[in-house]
Amino acid sequence: MEQVNILSLKGQSETSTGMVSVLDASRMHAAIGADGTDVPVENELLPPLWHWAGFPPLTGTDQLGDDGHPPMGGLLPPLAKKRRMWAGGALRFHAPLLVGETLERRSTVRDIQVKESAGGDMVLVTVDHVISGQAGLAIEERQDIVYLDLPTSFVAPKKRAMPSRPVFKYAHAMTPPLLFRYSAVTYNAHRIHYDLPYAQEVEHYPGLVVHGPLQATLLMQAATAHKGVVPSDFHYRGVHPMFGGTDLEIAAIEEDGALNLCTGQDGHQGMQATAMWEAT
Repeated sequence: MEQVNILSLKGQSETSTGMVSVLDASRMHAAIGADGTDVPVENELLPPLWHWAGFPPLTGTDQLGDDGHPPMGGLLPPLAKKRRMWAGGALRFHAPLLVGETLERRSTVRDIQVKESAGGDMVLVTVDHVISGQAGLAIEERQDIVYLDLPTSFVAPKKRAMPSRPVFKYAHAMTPPLLFRYSAVTYNAHRIHYDLPYAQEVEHYPGLVVHGPLQATLLMQAATAHKGVVPSDFHYRGVHPMFGGTDLEIAAIEEDGALNLCTGQDGHQGMQATAMWEAT
C-alpha cells in the first residue's frame, strides 16, 4: 500500500500563499536576532531563511498526531513510519524578500526513495519549493525529509569532529525557552522540541532536540555576518542530532572560495553547511 502511495505522489504539486508580518519578524528577532541588529520593520529586507516562518501549517489542533505533526497525506506521503526529520536541503537566492509582503510558494515532490539505513528502512522525500515575492522569483529551495520507524532506544550516528582550525568559532545557548520560541514562531508543534518526557520516552532521544531549520538559520546568520552579504547558494545537512541544555558551537573554515560551516556539541558536528557567493 505504501509503495502505491509513494509512486503516485512523485511530481505532485501545490501552491500556497504566505507572509512574514512585522509581528512575525519581531518574534523571530526576539528569538534569534543577531546581536546589534534592529527589528526588521515593514518593507525592510527579510533576513535569510526567515521565510520559513511565512507558511505555517494551519491544521487544527484536534487533528494533529501524537507527535504534534499534521496528519500524513496531501503533498507528503501517508507513510506508517512515525519519525519524521527535516534532514537537509539547499537554497539559491535570486532576490530578497521583504517584511510584510505577500509570498507565493509552489511546492513539488521531486523524488521519493526507499533506502536502507543502520536503523532499518527509511524513506527519503525530496520537495522543491519556488518562493516568489511581489517582485518575482526570490528563492529556489530543496528540502529533504526523512521518514523512519520509531526506535526502541537512542543509537547515536557516527560522530564527525569539529574543524581544528576554524576561521571563527563561537557558542550559542540552546535553552528550552529558545527551542520553544522557535517552535512557536514557525508554528512547529513537533513535541521533540519542547516536551521532554515525550522526547525521551516516546522517540528515545536523550533530551530536547534542536530544530534542523534553527541550526541552518544560525549557520546562515554566521555566514552572512562573516562576509557582510547574503550567500547566493546555501546547502546544509544534518549529521547528528543536537540537544537543548548544551551550548551549540558554530564554526567555519574557508575552502576554494566557499565557507564550510557546522554546528556542534561536545566536539562533534551536528549540521554541516556550505555557503557560496557569486564572484563580483
